[in-house]
Amino acid sequence: MTHVLFALLLALSLCADCFAVSLCSSTTLGNVKAGRVAGISLTFAVIQSLFLFLGWCFGSIFLSAVISIANWIGFLLLLFIGGSMIMESMKMLESKPLDFDGFWHIVVGGVATSIDALAVGVSMSMAKASLPTIALNCAAVFVVTVLSTVLGIYGGRFLGRRFGNVAEILGGIGLILIGFDILLF
Repeated sequence: MTHVLFALLLALSLCADCFAVSLCSSTTLGNVKAGRVAGISLTFAVIQSLFLFLGWCFGSIFLSAVISIANWIGFLLLLFIGGSMIMESMKMLESKPLDFDGFWHIVVGGVATSIDALAVGVSMSMAKASLPTIALNCAAVFVVTVLSTVLGIYGGRFLGRRFGNVAEILGGIGLILIGFDILLF
């Protein structure tokens, strides 16, 4: 029972930024079909779970590299996404912002929110977590990521419809603040 509780708490903590990014980024989405929401959520969940597992697999090899650059990678990705959203909402960009409008945009968002999962996987490897333990944690992270992303997307769409460009600007600012939080803490 304690392993299940730990896995759920770990999943909730790792998925907080997935929820926040999906909430902020989805302010630009109009009507979206359930299949699209499922695709975005599953992409985030696969990346998050995969990064946790890969961190565990290669923990001792990548420990120093992951810890030294993970915060910067997450920060720069979220800064770019958030800044693009703000500039698009102010009509300063001709092209679409880096948001949920394309597969690679979703992957970038998934990677930005999953770098901490890679670092956690590394630390679990260092703590000598067993394969069944990491499998339970990956499963919990997958399920919670799907749920948190779905909730974030529908919440962000609601805000986008109600508040338009203001919601998009606030969403971009939110992503930038999440990036600073990753960088500084």
